Amino acid sequence: MSDYQEYLAERDEIDYLIQQGYVIKGVTENLSGAFVEFELPAQSMSRGQQQYERLHIKTADARKYFSVLLLKQAQKTG
Repeated sequence: MSDYQEYLAERDEIDYLIQQGYVIKGVTENLSGAFVEFELPAQSMSRGQQQYERLHIKTADARKYFSVLLLKQAQKTG
């Protein structure tokens, strides 16, 4: 898979979770990429949904993408 295709796949995973109502709760970066932790607020939960999700983001472009989303999220709440 090309780097661009991998980025698109990671971006789609992030977008899917955001559309489901998840918010970014934490990020852990290391040499193999970033682990982004998502949490589903109680008011957004529907039956059968998991409360937490964790994605391993490997591409630099996807890491930039979730960083922008994290900043927008912080502006809304802060």
